[in-house]
Amino acid sequence: VEKVGPAVVTVVGTIPGQNSVFGHTGDSPVSGSGVIITEQGYILTNQHVVEDARDIYVIFADGEEKAAELIGGDVFSDIAVLKVEGGMPAIASLGNSDSLKPGETAIAIGSPLGDFKNTVTVGVISAIGRSIDISQNYQMEGLIQTDAAINQGNSGGPLVNIAGEVIGINTLIVRGNGYGSAVAEGLGFSIPANTVRAISQQLIEKGYVAYPYLGIRWQWITPNIAYRYGLPVESGAYISNVETGSPAALAGLLAGDIITQIGDQSLDDDHPFINVLYDFSAGETTTLELIRGQDILSFEITLGEHPNP
Repeated sequence: VEKVGPAVVTVVGTIPGQNSVFGHTGDSPVSGSGVIITEQGYILTNQHVVEDARDIYVIFADGEEKAAELIGGDVFSDIAVLKVEGGMPAIASLGNSDSLKPGETAIAIGSPLGDFKNTVTVGVISAIGRSIDISQNYQMEGLIQTDAAINQGNSGGPLVNIAGEVIGINTLIVRGNGYGSAVAEGLGFSIPANTVRAISQQLIEKGYVAYPYLGIRWQWITPNIAYRYGLPVESGAYISNVETGSPAALAGLLAGDIITQIGDQSLDDDHPFINVLYDFSAGETTTLELIRGQDILSFEITLGEHPNP
């Protein structure tokens, strides 16, 4: 805690008000946590902390405030990078999250509720490799589960091991399963440091993450949709449109095709389309298996880089 604590910051911003049928809503403050990772002033936090925010600034552990520039953010990994100028009070180092084992000590440092700055909570690594459904079409994968107390405002703060290394960035909590009145405690989740390292490097170098690109509009098929429209599969990505000149068009894909497999991985509830696609890199060549009418076809495709990161 003495090693990492001075590198932890509170991240504060303002969400501009909007006009609606009920009138103009006022500006609203947002806050979260972050951690300094370089002497140049780069700071990690969550994308959801700074999304749509303006006038972002950080508060150091000693109370000093500095304006922060948003270098880039990535909605899929929920990682964002800020930058502040001047000297840094401390630098935190990223550890190797691949070596984590359940039962190891885990320490969360952050600013719960935005008021209790540099709060320290302790628990264990409860599990690794957890997946959380963010939407019907995407899961956050490979998350670290911990019972170290994490609350609103801890988002973007570090999860630390007893060697003083950042092993994850805290991102969300689960209070229940959405069914009945069951309420859970001690279910916090962090983005592994190795994922954070790879994403943040791209954000610092490019300002965005270079995700692979097919150039299609698509709809995820569920069993109910398959039954309603008489589709031949219960899972897959139904192509509603293929962009002219896109990788999909060059490979020969057509509207009405149903993608059922990318590379060696079939698409299903545990392997949504976006997750499987994003296992590949822009510029990589792979195969797509799809259904066209009554035929099962295979196409080779070279993935592009998403033009609107």
